[in-house]
This record gives sequence, C-alpha cells and structure tokens, in this order.
Amino acid sequence: MKVLLATEKPFSAKAVDGIRQIIESAGHTMAVLEKYTNRCQLAEAVADVNAIIVRSDIIDDQIIAAAPELKIIVRAGAGYDNIDLKAATAHGVVVENTPGQNSRAVAELVVGMAIMASRNNFDGTTGGEISGKRLGLQAFGQVSRNVAKVLGGFGMEISAVDPYCPADAMTALGVKPVDTVAELYAGNDIVSIHIPATAETKGSIGKALIESMPKGAVLINTARKEVINEEELASALENRPDLKYFADVKPGNAAELTERFAGRVFFTPKKCGAQTREANLNAGLAAANQIVAFFADGTDRFRVN
Repeated sequence: MKVLLATEKPFSAKAVDGIRQIIESAGHTMAVLEKYTNRCQLAEAVADVNAIIVRSDIIDDQIIAAAPELKIIVRAGAGYDNIDLKAATAHGVVVENTPGQNSRAVAELVVGMAIMASRNNFDGTTGGEISGKRLGLQAFGQVSRNVAKVLGGFGMEISAVDPYCPADAMTALGVKPVDTVAELYAGNDIVSIHIPATAETKGSIGKALIESMPKGAVLINTARKEVINEEELASALENRPDLKYFADVKPGNAAELTERFAGRVFFTPKKCGAQTREANLNAGLAAANQIVAFFADGTDRFRVN
C-alpha cells in the first residue's frame, strides 16, 4: 500500500522519520508532499495512493475524487472539519482522527492564556491571580480534562458542561457538572471553549452569553472561531469594558477588535495550540500506527464518518 504524508505545514524531521519507519516496517511505501503551494500539487500526489495523513490540509470532494485507490484518511490531530466526511463516505473512504495526542499541548496554551490575561498581558500593571478563581469548561473532552488537572493544581474551582459526558467522569477529576451553557458562563471568572464547529454550535456564543459573565471575566477560545458570533462579541466587549477575549483562533474581525479593545483581546498569529514538538510527534506516529492497523485487519477504532 502507498501512504502519502501531505502537509502544507510540515511535521518535524523527527516526526517524518518516525512515521516513515512505522509505515515501511509494516511493508508499505511512503511518499511525502510538504510545503505545497497549490491544490493541483495535492491532487496530483493523491492519484495513486491508498492512504493519506494530513494535518490542517483541506481534503474535499475534489481531492478525494482524484484518488481512486484511496481507502483511508487520517487527520493527525483531534479536529477533522478540514475533511469532507460526506464526500469520503460517498467514495467508500474511512476518515479517522488521533484524539488525545495533542490535548496536553492545547491545555498548556489555555493555562498560559489564563495567566497572561489575569496578569494584564504582563504589561507591568497590577493584575490578579487565578488561584481561588472559578473556571468553566465548555465541553469535557481530553483537552478540558488536562486543563482541569493543571488548573486544579492552581487551586481553581472548576465546573464543566457537556451533554455527552457522564457527570461522574467530571466529578472523578474534581470538576463540578453544570446543566446548561448559560449557567457555565454566568458562574465562572474564566470560561474556556472546547466545542467543535457544527451546525448546532456555529455562532452559538454571542452577546447574551458573554455579557452574562461576572465582572472582570475572561473568555478563552482554543477550539474553532466559527463558534463565536463575532459581531456580537464586539458588541459585548463594547458594553462590558471589564471583559477580555483571548483566542488561538483569530476571528475575522481581529483587526477591528485589536484596535478597539487594545489590551483586552489577544490572538495568536496563527493557530498554535497543538504546535509543540511533542504533540506533533505523538499525533504523527499515532496516525501512522492507525493506518498500519487498518490495512492489517480493518481496525477503525477512531473512525469519524
């Protein structure tokens, strides 16, 4: 079988070597397409492959249709909205992700943002401590669980809302379950967003929720920018000069927000939550192992379509 590692934003050399070793040790061949500059290059590269490993690369119907021998796509990371699941299913292609492999990296970014916001971007003015403050987690997957473990050690009082997570999974980690998103926002000094961008969640976080947060609250988003109603975010920040918004997913109106609310908003230059050497290596190796398992006996434990 031929496996293509297609990454516009390359893995580290160590990760590529590790992925190659796993793939070739199992008797497969591997091709690498890095730093490509147009989709034609990607379409040409997939023409004869049986599997693809990607990061944030867009794999849509056009690319899938250009790969008649394709059997499986693995997204090295948790999110997979860069892959057209409907098109993949229509072409009989399995899509998997690698959940949990970069969760610690994203969690550590959340922790850093929480401290940075509380200390006024380290500008030398009097800030606050996160110890003893209340933290709300919107969704309770692997990233949130890592955040809870770390910030619990800071003495934060932590709660979470997740209709798909049993309450006892939260309480086992010292996290208080709450029933509604509204309750989460109204009851916490810092809220960290960890929901995917779906038809239900897109634009769901807007003026009402944000303005319901306590005085001096901080909203942190390392998930997806689409879950924020950006126009209403601007309105909420205008109406509540005590609030802050820090994100690893730069909003479409980032320039406007930065100009209007200097010191109260922060956006990473590009999405970097999972961008650590350790996370890149872990996700890449996991993707390679999942492809080997799939071709060995059809294992598709992390299938998402």
